[in-house]
Amino acid sequence: MTVEPQKNKAVVYLVGAGPGRADLITVRGAELLKNADCIIYDKLANPALLSYARPDAEIIHVPKRIGPCSCRQDQINKLIVEKASPGKTVVRLKGGDPCIFGRGSEEARVLADAGIDFEIVPGITAAVAAAEYTGIMLTDRDYSSQVTFITGHEAQDKTDTNIDWSLLAKFPGSIVFYMAMGGLQIITDRLINNGMDKETPAAVIANATFPGQRITRAPLHQLSDKCEKENIKPPAIVVIGTAAASDSNLNWFMKKPLFGKTIVVTRDRRGNAGFAAGIIRRSGNPVEFPTIKIEPLTQTKKFLHALSKFSDYDWIIFTSPNGVRIFFDYLQSLAKDTRVFASAKIAAIGTQTATKLAEFGINPDFVPSVFTGKELANQLIAHANMHDKKILLLRSRLASNELVHLLQQAGADVDNVPLYTVSVEKSESKPLTEKISSGAIDWLTFTSPSCVRAFFEQIPPDSVDSSNVRIATIGPVTSERLKNIGVKIDIQAAEHTIKGLLDAIEQEEISKT
Repeated sequence: MTVEPQKNKAVVYLVGAGPGRADLITVRGAELLKNADCIIYDKLANPALLSYARPDAEIIHVPKRIGPCSCRQDQINKLIVEKASPGKTVVRLKGGDPCIFGRGSEEARVLADAGIDFEIVPGITAAVAAAEYTGIMLTDRDYSSQVTFITGHEAQDKTDTNIDWSLLAKFPGSIVFYMAMGGLQIITDRLINNGMDKETPAAVIANATFPGQRITRAPLHQLSDKCEKENIKPPAIVVIGTAAASDSNLNWFMKKPLFGKTIVVTRDRRGNAGFAAGIIRRSGNPVEFPTIKIEPLTQTKKFLHALSKFSDYDWIIFTSPNGVRIFFDYLQSLAKDTRVFASAKIAAIGTQTATKLAEFGINPDFVPSVFTGKELANQLIAHANMHDKKILLLRSRLASNELVHLLQQAGADVDNVPLYTVSVEKSESKPLTEKISSGAIDWLTFTSPSCVRAFFEQIPPDSVDSSNVRIATIGPVTSERLKNIGVKIDIQAAEHTIKGLLDAIEQEEISKT
């Protein structure tokens, strides 16, 4: 007898979000988030992971911390079952690994009892990540062949415990406590009272894998007092044993040049997100302050006329990743592809624009070695004969005319077609102004004259000049706009890209050490 597979069954995925930093989620976890109809996430799952979600996905926050908005586990269990309606894909996104002190076993049991299909997707657990992001090696054949993970909640609020404290006090390896900050003094006292040497090395790692990561080390008997003095708060992991006294030279994450540096990014929201991700990868702490909005001009008569005669052009020039994205978004809305370029050659102002073109299957025919409009014109003129060539510039309405004039002087017939424009986005400026004045901001970054203008329409130049904040720009055009309003520039990127800007800030930080 042939058994027909059941169609439109609900599936629930218990997904480990990893230890905090968004890019530490597994590939499988990220793919499931992209396809989920409903995402139920907890307090320890990085909200940045929700960027993977479909626009129409239902997203539900179920924090389990103390407070009026917290959710009980039985409420969460009921919600998961309710959302698992026929044909739906539900992701239950849990911090760390779903089944290491994450109550994933309870949720799996509830789903099994309800007859709902489920899958468990492991995540990097906090103990492993916190240790490795501080250079603490939980196992090492010289000093630790064993490691044990313990919950701190029992020690905090239970008189009868499942933990064998006598055995644990004699454990010859690395001991890691989760959720232990509320009962840290009780934990250390019980270990010492059961025979552990009070001088045993111990460490607490808070906000592991984030730019605000902190580590406190002390002998076991002093650990709680030191954490209180240093105001160490959850989420935190406690490591006890020889491993906690690891070589500080192995603390690779906190030794990075941008670790702990707070850097303000001032682009549009989409641009800020990408820039911020680059800062996080270098261990910095980004603050997103959107100053501008990118508004497509793909419905204007001028653009539509240019699009209708694409095959007439010898060269088509893109001067920003934004322009490339907007152009291809519109092209795809027309169900057209790169064949519209016909025999035209493509030029890009720099590597970021070239990389964006490559996403759509185009390798530009020309990219200058210096990424400015002036150098694009001069080097393109040297590269190819521009006389009587028809050239289409697709760029911002606010771009300078220097590129146009130089190409025209070389004999080119130039169509300068605005592809998008920029308007000011108002952000809440008071908190940022206060942070600048208090010294809580290390760097302000600017990537275009538009960002400069929009930023200083909201935050007075005097508040910046009178502070210790440093200014970094992507290139000479942006620097010139800052000079015109009297703002001192500390560094300008040698390579006029986001990567080049971050490289320049890193080098400046290294030179100070």
